[in-house]
Amino acid sequence: MDKETLLHWYRQMVLIRTFEQKCSELYQQGKIGGFLHLYIGQEAVAVGSINARQENDHLITAYRDHAHAIMAGTDVKYLMAEMLGKATGISKGKGGSMHLADVSKNYWGGYGIVGGHVPLGVGIALAEQYKGTDSAVLCYMGDGSTNIGYFHEALNLAGVWDLPVLFIVENNQYGMGTAVERASAVKTMVEKAAAYGMKGKQVDAMNVFEVHNATQKALQAIRKGKAPQFLEMITYRFEGHSMGDPLRYRSKEEVHKWQENDPIGILEKHLLDEKEATQEEMDQIDEEVKQEIEAAVQFAEESPFPALESLFEDVYANDL
Repeated sequence: MDKETLLHWYRQMVLIRTFEQKCSELYQQGKIGGFLHLYIGQEAVAVGSINARQENDHLITAYRDHAHAIMAGTDVKYLMAEMLGKATGISKGKGGSMHLADVSKNYWGGYGIVGGHVPLGVGIALAEQYKGTDSAVLCYMGDGSTNIGYFHEALNLAGVWDLPVLFIVENNQYGMGTAVERASAVKTMVEKAAAYGMKGKQVDAMNVFEVHNATQKALQAIRKGKAPQFLEMITYRFEGHSMGDPLRYRSKEEVHKWQENDPIGILEKHLLDEKEATQEEMDQIDEEVKQEIEAAVQFAEESPFPALESLFEDVYANDL
């Protein structure tokens, strides 16, 4: 990877984390309502994998969806406006944190039902196969989704029909407050993929290089007709499941151990050790990102709330 690419990745990871930190602050101020699920600690998954996609590939994920929207290319000011429920938001202020979507970027959301979006990702893949394109679907989910019926039904059909879909399980070690081994009969998600003819691969998802390489190879395999593919991203969320999570189920020692492998820190160390960039260059990026997020907040706070009559808009697909 050249310097420009690596600094771009660094900027994206810092942008995601800064966005999330600001959202946490605004939530505690009462400016963001509903549920809020932060991505802090998992930045390498979204950055590494989405940078490996083609522009015509599709993205779909669950409700921890802010990073994927940023990586799809949606302007953070429209995302922040959506967080605050404003009419200028990407979902017109009606979706909020858990239902971000940007059809213009082939980003289909943001779904609040655990595992409910997985068959939708398979459906998009079926449509692309039917049309004869070389587009693939990157379908993200948490480890908890692998215990849901939707997951098994979707993977079975994807396997039966050889659909161009890459299943990416973001295994952050916990489904809400329950450790993986206490809710799943098998400890690794790749074992579940094997039941549907997918070999699967575990990836050190705290390392953006590992994520990018694994995703690139999986997408190449799909385009060569070896579909579907399955990646288990071993990662960790530094914050709670959502803002109301008291985190009593994790020890401080466990959290500290994972934080020593901070994905942004790993990339920063690589840039410095390999003399790809200076600390001053990264500090400048940090400051630029901070200003971008502050501008996004200002835009959101100055935007109007949706008009009452807009409640009845976009309910039915009248143009079909």
